[in-house]
Amino acid sequence: MECTIEEDLGVKWMKVKGRIDGLTSGEVRRQMNDLINQGHRILIAELGDVHYISSAGLRVFLEAQKQLRSVEGEIFLFGLSGAVMKAFEMSGFLTLFKTMSSREEVEAALKPGDTSSAVESREVMGISFHRIQKEGPPCDLKIVGSQEGVRFSGYKEADVVTLAANDIQYGFGLAALGDEYEEYKNLFGEGLVLNRSLFFYPAAKHPVADFMLCAQASSNPEYRFLNGARFSGPFHHVLSFESGEEPVEIARLIHALFEFSEGSVLGIVLLAASKGFWGMNLRKSPVSENRPENGKDIFDRTNFPEWMNFPVEPGEFNHIVACAGIAVRDRAAARAEIAGLLPEGSPFHMHGAVFPKGPLSKEVVQFEKELKRVVNELEVSKVQHVLGQSKFGSGMAGLIELRD
Repeated sequence: MECTIEEDLGVKWMKVKGRIDGLTSGEVRRQMNDLINQGHRILIAELGDVHYISSAGLRVFLEAQKQLRSVEGEIFLFGLSGAVMKAFEMSGFLTLFKTMSSREEVEAALKPGDTSSAVESREVMGISFHRIQKEGPPCDLKIVGSQEGVRFSGYKEADVVTLAANDIQYGFGLAALGDEYEEYKNLFGEGLVLNRSLFFYPAAKHPVADFMLCAQASSNPEYRFLNGARFSGPFHHVLSFESGEEPVEIARLIHALFEFSEGSVLGIVLLAASKGFWGMNLRKSPVSENRPENGKDIFDRTNFPEWMNFPVEPGEFNHIVACAGIAVRDRAAARAEIAGLLPEGSPFHMHGAVFPKGPLSKEVVQFEKELKRVVNELEVSKVQHVLGQSKFGSGMAGLIELRD
């Protein structure tokens, strides 16, 4: 069996020759999954030179079709021989695919349908963007709690801010879940809110991500925060991006996003495929009972290893990462309250939730639908403070212009 990948008409063609069975289907699956993980959403399987396919081979195409359909993608079957066509018919799978026998049929199927929103295409800083712009006034950025208790682990019960889910559409900070302070005080860790659902990483020796989904407006759970920020409102800009041959660092990506907005402060919701994620998180909850005995702050070199899980190399390659945070165009010009939310020397503060590897839609018009799918259906593995050297290959972002 031979399997080669070519590009034509702007999409990838998988050209297979020979026999697809239990012995060879694994290679077809591997190459197809590689294409899906690279972000390709339309694939053409050219099977004219395949003379036999078993149920093991059929299943590979079915699995891939299910993956792609979940992100508005699809596999087209091209040039099926009589024997392969019959195998798809006998299995009942043929109705799940579009079959084509000419290049003209493929061209017609690839023509985009009409959309109600105008999509602008533009390249900025070597990154290819597609954008939909929506009119609307700036929205409010609301600061949650205070950052002052972090450095010397000084938070007390009176510092806890309780927020109902309906009051925080998007946000980030140190968060926990629970009803009694004594129960959750040692759990405060990196958290973010996406579509009113909270994801957080408990500060523990062996943390496991926890979350509270809030898919219905009628449900209104309470979240506990020590600090952070929240914002809400419709997106003023929705963008998809592709980095090209080399993945883009998030610091450069955020810089490029400001080219689409006149605002000086942005609330950013990001959904992207990781090409090397750098994230850090607390090992201990910064409450007063955990204050370092040596009297130094938790970032001092004598305390840092005990308090912070800091990466020495990137991880989570090809995983889906969903982030929420804020960024400023000019840190020096930001008002003190906003600058106080930003790490030293950084123009942004963002937390990210890591989800499994899988396909992610590139269609800018599908951003909110795709965000909802990831939040409600995928299993989160960790939540961390996003460092500037984190890299992404492709993804989508929603921007909310915030009052400064």
